[in-house]
This record gives sequence, structure tokens and C-alpha cells, in this order.
Amino acid sequence: MYIYFYTFGCKVNVYETAAMSEAFEKAGYTVTQVRELADILVINSCTVTSESDSKLMQTIRRIRREKPDGVIVLTGCYPQAFPNEAKACGADVITGTKDRSRIVELTEEFLKSRQQTCGITPYMPHDEFEKMPVSAVEGHTRAFMKIQDGCNAFCTYCIIPYSRGRIRSMPIDGVISEAKLLAKNGYKEIVLVGINLAFYGAEFGLRLADAVEAVCSVDGIERVRLGSLEPEKITDDDLKRLAAQPKFCPSFHLSLQSGCDRTLKAMNRRYTSAEFEELVGRIRNIFPDCGITTDIMTGFPCETEEDHKKSLEFAERIGFSDIHVFPYSRRKGTKADLMEPQVPGDVKKRRAKEMAEVGAKSRDKFLQSLAGKEFPVLFEREKADGIHHGYAPNYAYIKILTKYSEKSLRKMIFYVKIDKIEDGCCFGHIVTE
Repeated sequence: MYIYFYTFGCKVNVYETAAMSEAFEKAGYTVTQVRELADILVINSCTVTSESDSKLMQTIRRIRREKPDGVIVLTGCYPQAFPNEAKACGADVITGTKDRSRIVELTEEFLKSRQQTCGITPYMPHDEFEKMPVSAVEGHTRAFMKIQDGCNAFCTYCIIPYSRGRIRSMPIDGVISEAKLLAKNGYKEIVLVGINLAFYGAEFGLRLADAVEAVCSVDGIERVRLGSLEPEKITDDDLKRLAAQPKFCPSFHLSLQSGCDRTLKAMNRRYTSAEFEELVGRIRNIFPDCGITTDIMTGFPCETEEDHKKSLEFAERIGFSDIHVFPYSRRKGTKADLMEPQVPGDVKKRRAKEMAEVGAKSRDKFLQSLAGKEFPVLFEREKADGIHHGYAPNYAYIKILTKYSEKSLRKMIFYVKIDKIEDGCCFGHIVTE
């Protein structure tokens, strides 16, 4: 039977889709990239915002309409957080984020009985990290490796602690063995990801730097990158250990959410804007050409125009290399959903637009600072318009014209000198081949 995957949400979900895909293939199923061929359609859901839920329901309705005999398997954060709603949404097989290894078994139970099958297991306080080894990530030059799961932070706007459970980590020996498998399959760069990645190893007395050092020790892996980080867990010792690894890529996605202390407190974030700014300064002192990106939410409940102004001024002062901006979205089951006053939708959108303008200016300033410099670039699939493209260690997006190299450069690393900045990316030429 043919099986097709939909993946919504974060890099952790991309990793978990790859793991489930391999599990189905081992059981004799054929994974297809052509939706029309599929007998089974697996939806790996995200529930971080109410808009995510709306997209999920639209997808389920569309599948049921277009493929009335298709088997719909719903998995991921939405059913884990809202099991009763998930059972009523029209899926045939329902499972959450725990015990993913049972997804093939549950699907086969449905194929035999043709009765809705549900396997949502509640999280417990001391769950262990579920091993879901991945040997390849389809369509990606860089491999994602999930080494951490769960969150203990309980930010007032976030449902994730309920959909992912408490923090837990992959043991170091598992990190090394999976990195070796990915290296064997031709991956040169690994991106370490997690739900609250900076808390990696907390239950073992380890630090995230331990995992980075472990992956850097694997022959064949040439670059190691980090996913999104919570700023309050990063210490000077962590930064020094990362800087000592030549394979480490200095791109830091530090989740800010707001540059206003009053809003940060209402969100139950564990740092102040001054502490965040001080961390950015320490990072830039150690990694001069690093990229620092962030997430900023606009229109959080009770956010005033003065609060928004402070957040704008803070973002401008920091000078992020990119900002992911999004309006606050009410989430049933969170404290923020009950806060008053809620900011009107048009105000949230206007504030998001203003923040995005700050982000665009700071991104251009960051890219202009790279002109004339040389960086090792890992190239990805060629574009049809005669351009090779890839990323520098600081995650700057770099293009070179194919006239500089007619051969495919995919999964290869070359030094590139940045000649100019145009349309939000760097153009350059190879200086070593």
C-alpha cells in the first residue's frame, strides 16, 4: 500500500515524519510523494496556534472529499493536546506525540477492523526520551536530529507542555550512533533540534554543549547547527565550549517573543530584555560574524502601544539578522486566552507589519556587513534559473551563478566570497574548488 505524509509545524515534526516514514517502509509500505497514489494519508499535526488547527481541519476535509476511501491517520501535537476533538474530526487512526512507534500497529488495526482506532497515551512526570532513529530526511541536504523533547516552562500563551510532556533527552550514546548513521548516508551537516533544545541533558546533569561536542566528534560530519533556543539556559561556559568546536555553525535562533519587560512577565518568560541583550553581546564577542535570529509576537493580551513601541525599539537596537514576526493567536487551554483585554485583530496585524519592517531593515544591515567576506557554503539543490544556492555557517543565504561552476555542487562545501547583496540574499563566487 502507498502512504503519503503531510507535515505541519516545526523542525521536530519534520524529523518525526522522517522517523514514521522509515517505520512504515520497514513494515512493507511504500512512501510516495504523489498524493493521488496514496491509500493511507498521515497528517503530522501542529497545534501551536488556532490557525494551525484551522489548517489541519481544512486538510482533513479536503482529503475526505478528494479521497473518500483513503485512510486518514492523524498524529502529532493536536490529538495529544485535544484528544476528544481529534476523535471527532473524521480521522480513521488517531495517535499523539507519545508512543509514536505504535503508529504502524494502530494503522494495521484499523485496516483489519475498519473501526476508528485511537492510541493517545497521556504523558507522565518522568517519561523517558522515545527513540525514533532517522537515517535520512527526504529532500533535505542538512539532516535534522531530534535530541530533546518536552517543555517545563508553561509560558502563558503556549499549549506545548500539554502536547509534548516534560523535558527529556536522548542519551549521548544515542546522539553519537545516530550522527554516525547520518554521516554514513552522506550528510555533512546536522541540525540539532528539540522542543526546548537549550534544556538538553538537564535530567542527566549534561549541557547542550555535550551533545554538540559528541556530534562534532563523528567523522564525516563537517558542520553542526542548533535549532531554536531559549535564552535563559545559555551560559558563558556553554558559549566557550561551542566556540572550541571548529565544526560548530554560529547561527543562534534566540526566542525573544517581546522586547518589553511588562509583556515578557505576562508571558511568564524567564528573562528580562536587559538579560537578553547582555547575552547577545556575549555571543557576538565570541562569534563576530554570527547570525542571531528571533521570534517576536505582537498583540499579546494587555500589550499597550507603549509596550509595542518598547519592543520595536529593542528589536531595532539588537539588530537581528532576521525576525520571525507573528500576531498573537488565542489558544484554548492557556492562561493568556483568559487575559483581558485582548488586543483587536487589526491592531495585532498592524503591529506585526511594523515589527516586520524593523526586521527587514536589520536583515539588510546584517547582510551588507558580510559583503567582501569569505565563508564556507554548503550547497543545496540547484535552482532552475541557473543558480547554485546554499548557506554559510551563520545561515546567510548565498547564491552563485552556474557559470562559475557547471557541475552540481549539492552536498558539497566550498568557500565563497560575497560580491553583492540583492533581494535579501548574498551573491558571490567560489574562491576554492
